[in-house]
Amino acid sequence: MERIYPIGIQNFEKIRRDGYIYVDKTRFVYQLAKTGSYYFLSRPRRFGKSLLISTLQAYFEGKKDLFKGLAIEQLEKDWTVYPVLHLDLNARNYEDENSLLEELNKHLEIWEQQYGSPYGDRAPEERFFHVIRLAHEKTGQRVVILVDEYDKPMLQAIENDELQRVYRNQLKPFYGVLKSMDGYIKLAFLTGVTKFGKVSVFSDLNNLTDLSMNPNYVEICGMTEQEIHQYFETDIHTLAEKEKLSYEETCELLKTNYDGYHFTENSVGIYNPFSLLNTFFSMRPDSYWFATGTPSYLVYLLQRYHYDLWYLDKEETTSDVLDSIDSLSKNPIPVIYQSGYLTIKGYDKRFKMYSLGFPNQEVKEGFFKYLLPHYASVSETDTTFNIQKFVNEVEQGDYDSFLSRLQTFFCNIPYELVTDLEKHYQNVLFIVSSLMGFYVDAEFHTNRGRVDLILKTSGYIYIMEFKLDGTVEEAIRQIEEKGYAEPFAHDPRKLIKLAVNFSSETRNIAEWEVV
Repeated sequence: MERIYPIGIQNFEKIRRDGYIYVDKTRFVYQLAKTGSYYFLSRPRRFGKSLLISTLQAYFEGKKDLFKGLAIEQLEKDWTVYPVLHLDLNARNYEDENSLLEELNKHLEIWEQQYGSPYGDRAPEERFFHVIRLAHEKTGQRVVILVDEYDKPMLQAIENDELQRVYRNQLKPFYGVLKSMDGYIKLAFLTGVTKFGKVSVFSDLNNLTDLSMNPNYVEICGMTEQEIHQYFETDIHTLAEKEKLSYEETCELLKTNYDGYHFTENSVGIYNPFSLLNTFFSMRPDSYWFATGTPSYLVYLLQRYHYDLWYLDKEETTSDVLDSIDSLSKNPIPVIYQSGYLTIKGYDKRFKMYSLGFPNQEVKEGFFKYLLPHYASVSETDTTFNIQKFVNEVEQGDYDSFLSRLQTFFCNIPYELVTDLEKHYQNVLFIVSSLMGFYVDAEFHTNRGRVDLILKTSGYIYIMEFKLDGTVEEAIRQIEEKGYAEPFAHDPRKLIKLAVNFSSETRNIAEWEVV
């Protein structure tokens, strides 16, 4: 029987009626319905949040036939029908002060017609109040409110402080209605990529239970290794044949590329569902999640606050920082973590500190490929080509071509982009070495005024010392005095020691010399 993969399908009813593969998450739906009323869940894009919202809607609308054979069929006995208000803010781009109001108005008009509300001339929050009241009065049941991608307007305005303030002031009273209408509401469930804190759209709705780092709901979106073997075992075997790999090698390939998301400490790893489904559909591993687009606000935040990229894979922080985004903060890490580009790698229970890192190879390689054109003078389409050339050059011992190519990366960088020249050249070197690290062994170390980079290929070992406004003689002396070459004294590979000097005047590599 033909297997149909629900790639991009976010409607639960369509998946069930049309025979798509469905990974059963309905035990969580039942748990949510029976144990609380107000919830928030943050997960990265393309992780199944919209499908979860749709599943909740089908459940609360009493569509029992859709749940045949699923876990909830054995749990739920009543199948009570509730009025459901589903607000999807993912349906448009938010570009000006009217965009959000227009989107709210679109949903309010539908609900007002459905429940006969005559208050269409009032403010959005007042109209929402009356819709909830009338839905309850007309059906005799409390209302279920589902909000998908609540934060999209805020995220799209993250580069525009004034527009973000406007959206925040529009959303605060609107969501605040949920708290004032508590007696009329059965359940409210909000999803998003991020959680904005402090001066926040949530400050009027402080009764939300945040499931984002709750260990009981780690598996609510995405796929576990157990689920992959339960639902996609035949696909793994087929992929192994296509890729000419063993079954074990194929499992390891999927794990390396798509596993590794941890939403709380000591939790099971979660696989990216979008990339997995695309891999099984195409029977070819690729960077599917990354190909759907990376938000421009990530680069904006990194560059605006002059973030040292070397720390990306070594960040340590607290749950308070991870848990919310303060619009006044200069720390880009929470939004990068919540967007799915970093994940929890370790936890120090004594000090309650989280260690962060990239979840898997797809994210790490894709992220650096995306960053390079924003930091160096290279186009997006030429990134892979240049990395390939870099690798070929060091593998062939052609360090002059390698450094000449590196010089082109520093040409024509706008002055306004480089307020901290040293940090900028360190960031470019780190991106390049990280991308080369997928093909050769690369070790990058940084300190004030200098960088050292060690590249190892099958035939060569390179020790590179970079100085800013120094001299190649100083760099050579650093290599010798620090004994950088000593660990490789008995290595049969050819050792090349490179001293490189950057000039702040030319904003580029000024000279290099081989020891």
